[in-house]
Amino acid sequence: MTEQEGRCPWCGTDPLYVDYHDTVWGRPEYDSLALFEKLCLDGQQAGLSWITILRKQENYRAAYDQFQPEKIARYTEQDIQRILTNPGVIRNRLKVESIIRNARSYLEMRENGDNFSDFLWSFVNGQPIQNHWRKFAEVPAATPESRALSRALKQKGFNFVGPTIVYAFMQATGMVNDHLTGCPWHPICRALAQ
Repeated sequence: MTEQEGRCPWCGTDPLYVDYHDTVWGRPEYDSLALFEKLCLDGQQAGLSWITILRKQENYRAAYDQFQPEKIARYTEQDIQRILTNPGVIRNRLKVESIIRNARSYLEMRENGDNFSDFLWSFVNGQPIQNHWRKFAEVPAATPESRALSRALKQKGFNFVGPTIVYAFMQATGMVNDHLTGCPWHPICRALAQ
Protein backbone atom coordinates (compact mmCIF):
# COMPACT_ATOMS: atom_id res chain seq x y z
CA MET A 1 0.00 0.00 0.00
CA THR A 2 1.26 3.47 -0.82
CA GLU A 3 0.47 6.90 0.57
CA GLN A 4 -1.70 7.43 -2.50
CA GLU A 5 -3.77 4.45 -1.35
CA GLY A 6 -4.53 6.17 1.91
CA ARG A 7 -1.85 5.38 4.47
CA CYS A 8 -0.99 8.24 6.85
CA PRO A 9 1.69 10.29 5.07
CA TRP A 10 4.06 10.70 8.04
CA CYS A 11 5.58 7.24 7.62
CA GLY A 12 6.67 7.83 4.03
CA THR A 13 8.03 4.77 2.23
CA ASP A 14 10.78 3.57 4.60
CA PRO A 15 9.90 -0.13 5.13
CA LEU A 16 10.64 0.01 8.88
CA TYR A 17 8.48 3.11 9.32
CA VAL A 18 5.68 1.67 7.19
CA ASP A 19 5.69 -1.55 9.23
CA TYR A 20 5.61 0.48 12.46
CA HIS A 21 2.63 2.47 11.15
CA ASP A 22 0.81 -0.66 10.02
CA THR A 23 1.43 -2.95 13.00
CA VAL A 24 2.15 -0.82 16.08
CA TRP A 25 1.14 2.84 15.89
CA GLY A 26 -2.36 3.50 17.19
CA ARG A 27 -3.02 -0.01 18.46
CA PRO A 28 -4.09 0.03 22.11
CA GLU A 29 -1.30 -1.16 24.41
CA TYR A 30 -2.15 -2.03 28.01
CA ASP A 31 0.97 -3.86 29.20
CA SER A 32 2.72 -1.73 31.84
CA LEU A 33 6.24 -2.77 30.86
CA ALA A 34 5.61 -2.18 27.16
CA LEU A 35 4.20 1.24 28.03
CA PHE A 36 7.22 2.01 30.19
CA GLU A 37 9.59 1.13 27.34
CA LYS A 38 7.64 3.22 24.86
CA LEU A 39 7.52 6.23 27.18
CA CYS A 40 11.29 6.03 27.67
CA LEU A 41 11.92 5.70 23.94
CA ASP A 42 9.64 8.64 23.15
CA GLY A 43 11.70 10.72 25.57
CA GLN A 44 14.82 9.78 23.62
CA GLN A 45 13.19 11.26 20.53
CA ALA A 46 13.31 14.82 21.91
CA GLY A 47 14.97 16.96 19.25
CA LEU A 48 15.16 14.05 16.82
CA SER A 49 12.86 12.21 14.45
CA TRP A 50 11.08 9.06 15.62
CA ILE A 51 12.60 7.00 12.79
CA THR A 52 16.04 7.66 14.34
CA ILE A 53 14.92 6.03 17.59
CA LEU A 54 12.96 3.30 15.84
CA ARG A 55 16.10 2.24 13.96
CA LYS A 56 17.93 1.98 17.31
CA GLN A 57 15.14 0.27 19.27
CA GLU A 58 16.87 -3.12 19.48
CA ASN A 59 20.12 -1.42 20.53
CA TYR A 60 18.21 0.35 23.29
CA ARG A 61 16.72 -2.92 24.50
CA ALA A 62 20.18 -4.48 24.67
CA ALA A 63 21.75 -1.44 26.35
CA TYR A 64 18.97 -1.07 28.94
CA ASP A 65 18.40 -4.68 30.00
CA GLN A 66 15.24 -5.08 27.89
CA PHE A 67 13.75 -2.12 29.78
CA GLN A 68 13.41 -4.03 33.03
CA PRO A 69 12.87 -1.21 35.55
CA GLU A 70 14.28 -3.24 38.44
CA LYS A 71 17.65 -3.52 36.69
CA ILE A 72 17.72 0.01 35.27
CA ALA A 73 16.90 1.57 38.66
CA ARG A 74 20.14 0.09 40.05
CA TYR A 75 22.38 1.56 37.34
CA THR A 76 25.52 3.25 38.60
CA GLU A 77 27.87 5.80 37.08
CA GLN A 78 29.71 2.87 35.49
CA ASP A 79 26.51 1.85 33.69
CA ILE A 80 25.95 5.44 32.54
CA GLN A 81 29.49 5.52 31.12
CA ARG A 82 28.91 2.18 29.38
CA ILE A 83 25.81 3.55 27.68
CA LEU A 84 27.47 6.86 26.80
CA THR A 85 30.11 4.95 24.81
CA ASN A 86 27.52 2.79 23.00
CA PRO A 87 27.20 3.99 19.38
CA GLY A 88 23.90 2.11 19.05
CA VAL A 89 21.95 4.57 21.23
CA ILE A 90 21.66 8.34 21.57
CA ARG A 91 24.66 9.27 23.71
CA ASN A 92 23.23 12.17 25.65
CA ARG A 93 23.83 12.07 29.39
CA LEU A 94 20.52 13.76 30.25
CA LYS A 95 18.62 11.24 28.16
CA VAL A 96 20.50 8.30 29.68
CA GLU A 97 19.81 9.60 33.18
CA SER A 98 16.15 10.14 32.30
CA ILE A 99 15.62 6.43 31.63
CA ILE A 100 17.17 5.60 35.00
CA ARG A 101 15.05 8.23 36.73
CA ASN A 102 11.94 6.98 34.96
CA ALA A 103 12.66 3.41 36.03
CA ARG A 104 12.93 4.52 39.65
CA SER A 105 9.68 6.49 39.34
CA TYR A 106 7.94 3.49 37.75
CA LEU A 107 9.05 1.27 40.66
CA GLU A 108 7.99 3.86 43.23
CA MET A 109 4.53 3.97 41.67
CA ARG A 110 4.32 0.18 41.78
CA GLU A 111 5.45 0.11 45.42
CA ASN A 112 2.68 2.61 46.20
CA GLY A 113 0.11 0.30 44.64
CA ASP A 114 -0.29 2.24 41.37
CA ASN A 115 -0.66 0.17 38.22
CA PHE A 116 1.27 2.06 35.53
CA SER A 117 -1.08 1.08 32.71
CA ASP A 118 -4.21 1.98 34.68
CA PHE A 119 -2.66 5.30 35.66
CA LEU A 120 -1.85 6.22 32.05
CA TRP A 121 -5.16 5.05 30.61
CA SER A 122 -7.11 6.96 33.26
CA PHE A 123 -6.30 10.15 31.33
CA VAL A 124 -8.54 8.94 28.50
CA ASN A 125 -11.11 7.29 30.80
CA GLY A 126 -9.76 3.84 29.96
CA GLN A 127 -10.85 4.06 26.29
CA PRO A 128 -8.96 5.28 23.23
CA ILE A 129 -10.06 8.68 21.98
CA GLN A 130 -11.31 8.29 18.42
CA ASN A 131 -10.23 11.29 16.38
CA HIS A 132 -11.41 11.95 12.84
CA TRP A 133 -8.65 13.93 11.19
CA ARG A 134 -8.81 14.07 7.40
CA LYS A 135 -5.45 15.82 6.86
CA PHE A 136 -2.14 15.46 8.65
CA ALA A 137 -2.09 19.25 9.24
CA GLU A 138 -5.19 18.90 11.45
CA VAL A 139 -3.45 16.61 13.97
CA PRO A 140 -2.39 18.57 17.08
CA ALA A 141 1.05 18.39 18.66
CA ALA A 142 -0.48 18.31 22.16
CA THR A 143 -3.93 18.17 23.72
CA PRO A 144 -5.48 18.91 27.11
CA GLU A 145 -5.14 15.19 27.92
CA SER A 146 -1.45 15.08 27.00
CA ARG A 147 -0.81 18.23 29.05
CA ALA A 148 -2.57 16.74 32.06
CA LEU A 149 -0.73 13.42 31.72
CA SER A 150 2.58 15.25 31.28
CA ARG A 151 2.00 17.20 34.52
CA ALA A 152 1.02 14.04 36.39
CA LEU A 153 4.06 12.10 35.14
CA LYS A 154 6.37 14.94 36.18
CA GLN A 155 4.74 14.97 39.62
CA LYS A 156 5.51 11.24 39.84
CA GLY A 157 9.19 11.97 39.08
CA PHE A 158 9.38 11.16 35.37
CA ASN A 159 11.23 13.40 32.96
CA PHE A 160 11.49 13.92 29.21
CA VAL A 161 7.69 13.76 29.34
CA GLY A 162 6.60 17.14 28.00
CA PRO A 163 3.11 17.47 26.48
CA THR A 164 4.32 16.95 22.90
CA ILE A 165 6.35 13.84 23.77
CA VAL A 166 3.41 12.53 25.80
CA TYR A 167 1.01 13.11 22.92
CA ALA A 168 3.29 11.19 20.55
CA PHE A 169 3.31 8.42 23.17
CA MET A 170 -0.49 8.49 23.41
CA GLN A 171 -0.79 8.24 19.62
CA ALA A 172 1.67 5.37 19.39
CA THR A 173 0.12 3.34 22.19
CA GLY A 174 -3.43 3.75 20.93
CA MET A 175 -4.64 6.00 23.71
CA VAL A 176 -5.78 8.15 20.81
CA ASN A 177 -6.56 6.97 17.30
CA ASP A 178 -4.89 9.57 15.11
CA HIS A 179 -4.80 7.55 11.91
CA LEU A 180 -6.34 9.80 9.29
CA THR A 181 -9.90 8.87 8.40
CA GLY A 182 -8.79 7.88 4.89
CA CYS A 183 -6.14 5.51 6.25
CA PRO A 184 -7.14 1.82 6.18
CA TRP A 185 -5.78 1.45 9.72
CA HIS A 186 -8.18 4.01 11.21
CA PRO A 187 -11.14 1.57 11.34
CA ILE A 188 -8.83 -1.29 12.40
CA CYS A 189 -7.59 0.65 15.42
CA ARG A 190 -11.13 1.85 16.17
CA ALA A 191 -12.31 -1.79 16.21
CA LEU A 192 -9.41 -2.79 18.49
CA ALA A 193 -10.59 -0.19 20.99
CA GLN A 194 -13.98 -1.85 21.48
